[in-house]
Amino acid sequence: MMNIESMLNSRAAQIPPSGIRKFFDIVASRKDAISLGVGEPDFVTPWHIRDAGIYSLERGHTYYTSNAGMLQLRQSVANYLSRRFHLSYDPNGEILITVGGSEAIDLAVRSLIGPGDEVLVPQPSFVCYSPCVTLAGGTPVPIVTKEEDEFRLTADALRSAITPKTKLLVFPFPNNPTGGIMEKEHLLEIAEVLKDTDILVLSDEIYAELTYGAQHVSIASLPGMQERTILVSGFSKAYAMTGWRLGYACGPKPVIGLMTKIHQYAIMSTPTTSQYAAIEALDHGDEDIALMREEYNHRRRLMVEGFRNMGLSCFEPKGAFYVFPSIKETGLSSTEFAEKLLDEENVAVVPGDAFGKSGEGFIRCSYAYSVKNITEALSRIERFVKRHLK
Repeated sequence: MMNIESMLNSRAAQIPPSGIRKFFDIVASRKDAISLGVGEPDFVTPWHIRDAGIYSLERGHTYYTSNAGMLQLRQSVANYLSRRFHLSYDPNGEILITVGGSEAIDLAVRSLIGPGDEVLVPQPSFVCYSPCVTLAGGTPVPIVTKEEDEFRLTADALRSAITPKTKLLVFPFPNNPTGGIMEKEHLLEIAEVLKDTDILVLSDEIYAELTYGAQHVSIASLPGMQERTILVSGFSKAYAMTGWRLGYACGPKPVIGLMTKIHQYAIMSTPTTSQYAAIEALDHGDEDIALMREEYNHRRRLMVEGFRNMGLSCFEPKGAFYVFPSIKETGLSSTEFAEKLLDEENVAVVPGDAFGKSGEGFIRCSYAYSVKNITEALSRIERFVKRHLK
């Protein structure tokens, strides 16, 4: 009998499954469970954006588009980035439309990384970066960010992690799961470290529109940085378009060109309907972003106050839509806390170590849920914490 397991790709087989999806799948089968686990807006995609997608179908726009995405959409991306973040990209060669921001990350890594290359990954951070590096044959090198530094990447930590094999720095800000951001003064320090190196930057800016108190500054906007930065973003978070599966990458033409070639063979093109909806979002969605951001800000304050009131230390996030409270006072590991909370109170959160070893001692809770669900979840978590505090 053929041993199928022995024939599997060893790199892929050794990668653990996502710690986020594990709890999502459990919750899906449980009645009356409240999930704070998945980073998915509870808002419906604004009507005018949905209507643009519907209208494209009514007009019979059901064909393939160019591999890089519709030129009209690439132009809208360029206009949006110029208007909102003072960036300048050529729609012809410097912008690629992808299947979500996740494909853009994967394409960038595969286009740049091979065996022997090291990729610096600040952690805690989104779960896909290190697996993408491993699948490409590279070596992910974690850089620990700390609560006392507001989960920022410091210049000293970056400098200490660089070796002759370093080829790429993942730059995940605003950060999932911590909510940490990098303000301009901190970005300038990072740019100073990188200026005399050949290290490229993969800047994941999917939460760029969701910052509170300080407007997002792209590292690509700093002098000398755009030429070494691949900017990744998308529509899922800012426009509540998770199911439309659309993102984009912007960067130097040689990199975007190779990314487009891989995309051409692996995907071909992104959904046409989604592209029409995305044009409407970029061109006329600023007000939608503002309304959703205001609501997230309210929920953010509610959740931070809730965790602090129950006796847990909780960093106040400055971006994205997650809080990352410390649960060290309970004496439970992150996984134990999450599993027991789900069993005892029917509330799902994500263990902090799903985002790297440095996430141990924390849990991630999304506030992309209704105030009603957040309030009830906090009540249940408080009961749980009171039972388990040392």
